[in-house]
Amino acid sequence: MILTGHQPNYLPYLGFFHKIAMSDVFVIVDTVQFVKRGTFGWMHRNKIRTPDGWQWLSLPVLSKGKFTQSILEAKINNATPWRRKHWKTIEQNYKNAPYLPKYAEFFRNAYEKEWEYFAPLSESIIRFLIKALDIKVDILKASELGVSPKNEGNGTDLIIELCKKTKADTYLHGPHGRDYINEAKFKENSIKCVYQSFEHPVYNQLYEPFIPNMAIIDLLFNHGEKSLAILTGKKP
Repeated sequence: MILTGHQPNYLPYLGFFHKIAMSDVFVIVDTVQFVKRGTFGWMHRNKIRTPDGWQWLSLPVLSKGKFTQSILEAKINNATPWRRKHWKTIEQNYKNAPYLPKYAEFFRNAYEKEWEYFAPLSESIIRFLIKALDIKVDILKASELGVSPKNEGNGTDLIIELCKKTKADTYLHGPHGRDYINEAKFKENSIKCVYQSFEHPVYNQLYEPFIPNMAIIDLLFNHGEKSLAILTGKKP
């Protein structure tokens, strides 16, 4: 059984869902530290395509003085009108996308609801997108499995514990997994390491030229039920 996991990012990009599509079980790793800057500073934001190029959609997560907070502890600053702004921005830039009407109700309702915490919002959107893409995978959460990092930054032990909890014999790492995991420890625990090989597809966007690494909704709103085949390199 192939397991993969990832933090609950907001409106993740295509590679996030490609990794899930290559797995049997996906764990939402919600017990690690919330990171707003640096290499992992994509948790709370992503890009959408616009007539002028691309634009960030960033969640206003409260982080001042909370540098060690976990993802589960991260709260959204609802003093700003981010919900109205995000939905309006999506609607304006994708109003001519052929499949926006098919998925608009979910997003409209999501942005009408006031979310106190970052994790439930991101999880709700991720679960919807997995279903919309028709990815067949079991979804679990690290918090429900009772798995959290013993030492922040020790990804190897965390992943091995997730594999043991789910009885997975194979773990699918992201393409940069080799940079931080200890393969010898996986071998000691009879867990096979495999690494994602993701080639970003070129697909029809509303505007030219093509720009990669947009949020997955860019692909979904333009290609609907054909999105998974495009994502995985199969002919729609």
